[in-house]
Amino acid sequence: MNILKSIGVILLAFMINALLSVLTDFLLEQIGVLPNPEKGLFETWAIFLVLSYRAIYTVFTGFVIARFAPNKPMLHALILGVIGTAITLLAVSSPEFAKKSELWFGYTLAAITIPCLWLGVKIQQSWTT
Repeated sequence: MNILKSIGVILLAFMINALLSVLTDFLLEQIGVLPNPEKGLFETWAIFLVLSYRAIYTVFTGFVIARFAPNKPMLHALILGVIGTAITLLAVSSPEFAKKSELWFGYTLAAITIPCLWLGVKIQQSWTT
């Protein structure tokens, strides 16, 4: 039964991160802070803005994992981190990605995923000890 809880926690965390990221992207595009998606994300300040809030959301995701994982929260975070990193690297490898943003954006996003999840788990664990 713990395996189902573990899968559920990882799916929940993935969905929280994806939903927060997509909704924030959409909101910032609608109010004109970020450029229209058809134009792409090529301005350095905008890329750093997106990386910043996605890093915060990923730390929060690690916190959620640590809070709800039935055991070994760091392992759950690592599993989600590997999945997230793989998905990001697959997206960056698409020729379409280069038309939408700088490649370093995708590689940086992939590189910060696991450390941000680790930090979120550590923060949650420090609050419970």
